Amino acid sequence: MDKEIYQGLQIVFEQNMEAALITVTSALGSTPRKPGAKLLVFADGTTIGTIGGGCGEAEAKQEAFNVIVARTSKIYYLNMTSDVVEEEGMVCGGIMGLFIDYVGPQSSQEEINLNQDYLSALKSDNNPILVTMIEAVGERLVGKKLFVKNDGDVLGDLGSENLNRVALESAKAGRVKFSPMLISLDAEFELCDPSITKAAFRLMIEPPTTVVQLLILGAGYLVQPLVTMSKILGYEVTVIDDRPSLVSSNRFYEADRIICDNFERALKAININSQTFVVIVTSGSYSDKVCLKKVINQPARYIGMMGSYKKVKALKAELEEEGVSRESLQKLYSPIGLKIGAETPAEMAVSILGQLIKVQKQLA
Repeated sequence: MDKEIYQGLQIVFEQNMEAALITVTSALGSTPRKPGAKLLVFADGTTIGTIGGGCGEAEAKQEAFNVIVARTSKIYYLNMTSDVVEEEGMVCGGIMGLFIDYVGPQSSQEEINLNQDYLSALKSDNNPILVTMIEAVGERLVGKKLFVKNDGDVLGDLGSENLNRVALESAKAGRVKFSPMLISLDAEFELCDPSITKAAFRLMIEPPTTVVQLLILGAGYLVQPLVTMSKILGYEVTVIDDRPSLVSSNRFYEADRIICDNFERALKAININSQTFVVIVTSGSYSDKVCLKKVINQPARYIGMMGSYKKVKALKAELEEEGVSRESLQKLYSPIGLKIGAETPAEMAVSILGQLIKVQKQLA
């Protein structure tokens, strides 16, 4: 969940305001935003976030007002292929599925508590996976939620043991993804293809964030193109190095965060979770070892380190002697990057990012 949406929802509950949270659940054709994008609409008309702007967003906002008045959540399909949309200059030509969820003091106390618990779990870095009923044969189930923390703790209820069971199974699969998933179930609570079998239930599974956090340890010659290309891909980038001459906003103006400090001390303040990709490209074997030892047992999605086979083999042997398990070291990607014959810094950045994307898409 984006920080601004999170903060907006906090305001809703702290000030007992009424609002509707719009989430893009599906996108067919050319649409301005992808699944997971959110727009929070307050009863007074103010908004936080966006699902694309223009007349399409205006239509979605009107539906959000209807939800606030009715105090009932619903699914809505925004058709952006109509003549009206074309006349107003929008270049989109697709259909977005939107789940519009009522949030506010007129919800049941159970729903309010669950929403507040979910926000607390996000704040506490419990990486909760949220499961929401967006369509159901029984409308009373629409909007029901549960979420699963990374320690397996479950809060919420979808209204049936069978639905809860499927939700928990799906949440496990959703934990390794960076985008929402939609699953359809038939009346027997079995997964189905809605184009073939009419779905009785549809669930949306949302990871805690759709943003990949890229932690780059080192600020040498290849990091500048790596940062630039990473931002194009939408990554949230942090660069750490202990050399003041290299760690400057002029060199890495596109980075989200730049830290000049001792690696070991700097890493103590970094939250590494399942949405974190770590790239180790420091200036020497000692700093490589310090960094690898600090991150190897963290729950990072990817840890890659630059170095020759000989160097990496020796470093792994040292760490094993110091108590790091061989199993932990096996998850290290090194030498780093895909084998594309990269020579220049830019080509090396492409090689590294290609490997990150491959892991992110579960192809490695």
